[in-house]
Amino acid sequence: MKKILLVPDSFKGTMSSSAICAIMQKSIKEFYPDAQVLSLPVADGGEGSVDAFLAALGGEKKAALVQGPFGRKMESFFGILKDTTAVIEMAACAGLPLAGADKNPAVTTTYGAGELIKAALDAGCKKIIMGIGGSATNDGGCGAAAALGVKFYGRDGEFIPAGGTLHQIEKIDKTGLDDRLQKIELITMCDIDNPLYGENGAAYIFGPQKGADAEMVKFLDAGLKHLADTVKKDFSVDIADTAGAGAAGGMGYGMRVFLGSTLQMGIETVLDTVNFDELVKGVDCVFTGEGKIDSQSLRGKVVIGIAQRTKKANVPLIAVVGSVGGSIDEAYEKGVSAVFCINSSAQDFSNPGICAEKNLAFTMKNIMRYHSKVLAPR
Repeated sequence: MKKILLVPDSFKGTMSSSAICAIMQKSIKEFYPDAQVLSLPVADGGEGSVDAFLAALGGEKKAALVQGPFGRKMESFFGILKDTTAVIEMAACAGLPLAGADKNPAVTTTYGAGELIKAALDAGCKKIIMGIGGSATNDGGCGAAAALGVKFYGRDGEFIPAGGTLHQIEKIDKTGLDDRLQKIELITMCDIDNPLYGENGAAYIFGPQKGADAEMVKFLDAGLKHLADTVKKDFSVDIADTAGAGAAGGMGYGMRVFLGSTLQMGIETVLDTVNFDELVKGVDCVFTGEGKIDSQSLRGKVVIGIAQRTKKANVPLIAVVGSVGGSIDEAYEKGVSAVFCINSSAQDFSNPGICAEKNLAFTMKNIMRYHSKVLAPR
């Protein structure tokens, strides 16, 4: 192995993608000290996306004072890559961890995400990548749109809708939308294909993890349907069934209908941004990984997104994962050469990070040991 490319996702709640790259590289160098190892930590649009892009491409993290999930001011951030592309993760101002023990998707807002977009525009960015994973919201992206000039009117006049007040919207006016959005490229990283509303929509599928009980789920779902009906009435736009419209409590829908964003699979956005198809040329092997590979992964998550590219380039891809759920035979058909699980026995999860780091290093060393002793001499 002379040239190796590392492109892992994080192991959620355990190891960041940058930490995984460091452990992988150390293990590889132990057996192949002269190998050229290129690290590209990636994220799927949720927490850690900004850091992953900056680690891979360089740039600067910018601070911004915006509204948090409950409308209170908080210190947040976004990244500016060297080519003036902004990377924003809505989890930095509307993420589920920020809601703490007070999770309530009826009142949380995406307003701060719109403020982060505005901050990126003020900084002169000509391209903005928005990651919408890990949200605490269910407002259909109305908060973000309001922060950028879209006006929502109810019986008592203008207001900023939250998940629990979407049903009050009677009219939407986009004439005040920040016109700078028409002059830039806006991409939303979206890794799910759920529609806006219905049994497979934002409220039913993701509402419970955000704090909604069964009654609230029905209420929130009705609000999202009302939002879609109002948009259809006011703008003759009907995209509620579009794959990804239900992402992040309808943020995917809002980014598309209000801000004109393109919805794109997160890993595809990452790979295009880092120019992966050129980087993989001449590479002997690619290592990737994620916390768990399962049927959900096969729908286009990090491992499979990379596999489809390495397969075209005829480069072997090894996935090192935390766990395997169910049958993953399709992963091999899509381009994964081999899958190695780092957890081979019962674990003490009182400190999962330490266990994971040791297990990852052990697994990587075994892979490299096998290659250097058995495969390389041939």
